[in-house]
Amino acid sequence: MTLSSDSRTPLEWKFSQVFGERPHGEDVQDVDVISTIAFQKSGDYLAVGDRGGRVVIFERKDEKDTSNQHLSRDELEQLDFSFTHHPQYQYKTEFQSHEPEFDYLKSLEIEEKINNVRWCATQNGSLFVLSTNDKTIKLWKVKEHRVKKVKEMDPNPLLCSENALLAERSFMNEHDKTSVDNGHNVEWTEKMATNMLPSQGVYSKIANIEDTTRTRCRKVYAHAHDFNINSISNNSDGETFISSDDLRINLWNLEISNQCFNIIDMKPSNMEDLTEVITSAEFHPIHCNLLAYSSSRGFIRLVDMRRSALCDHSARILQDGGSHGFKSFFTEIIASISDIKFSNDGRHILSRDYMNLKVLCDKTMA
Repeated sequence: MTLSSDSRTPLEWKFSQVFGERPHGEDVQDVDVISTIAFQKSGDYLAVGDRGGRVVIFERKDEKDTSNQHLSRDELEQLDFSFTHHPQYQYKTEFQSHEPEFDYLKSLEIEEKINNVRWCATQNGSLFVLSTNDKTIKLWKVKEHRVKKVKEMDPNPLLCSENALLAERSFMNEHDKTSVDNGHNVEWTEKMATNMLPSQGVYSKIANIEDTTRTRCRKVYAHAHDFNINSISNNSDGETFISSDDLRINLWNLEISNQCFNIIDMKPSNMEDLTEVITSAEFHPIHCNLLAYSSSRGFIRLVDMRRSALCDHSARILQDGGSHGFKSFFTEIIASISDIKFSNDGRHILSRDYMNLKVLCDKTMA
């Protein structure tokens, strides 16, 4: 994106970086279509999920610009300049997160498409990623390993190694160790230099250290949703996360995969009375007890989990003021919110529907 000094001039968008560009005339396979994308909180890593059930991770390699970190938000907005460089990402690793399955009880095929990916807190230098398809959530651990590869091996290695030098030194008597004029110390130094050179040459031929990335599935959270999962969200406490489908929201502990708590249930006793479904859910970035979820009717409900175990009664309901006008079948369809996101400070909520991107402010969340 290029910024212009004239506010009347429209923004000019340009490609900063392109991944997976195909030759002209090559068909795009359905499994290669991107279905979700998520940045890590620091911006150093980018996770991309596709319809083939794969998760690709990119790593940022350029140096961050820290010259303006001391400026306030208002001062940054008043700056009138074009960015001199763009963040550059390079491929790090990829793994097959989900495979196609078949539910024999419901005679339903479960596709491998990744619906959502979320980054968890980094622990001991390892990256943790949550990924989900329609039914199953998985926690992945991504860690770098240093691997030594043998380039050349000498079948008859020289005996002039450190063990040989230590053995020679052990036969030296106390007089030889303290004497400097008789040349023992000089001889020892010369022998050490002479004997270490071949040894170092052998090691340089044998050891070739390379960095590689390994991925491992740590947890599988399954059999908790009757309907398709549309979103997952990490809590700020670093221990829990929520998963949402059309009618229910479940609360999970990252370390417990066989148990979850249903905190929101919108399923009516008679499905004919159903008027709306859940479209997205998101934890507050600061307060671990607050979360928000959106619906197909254009409502955003804020929930405080401290009030009750089952959070069916929302603390606040947010809705665009302009949506109270004339209602029609078309307006009800386009009012459905497809996704919501909190700002970093938690005071604003971004909601996206079929036509608009809206910013809602609630000062009570500050």
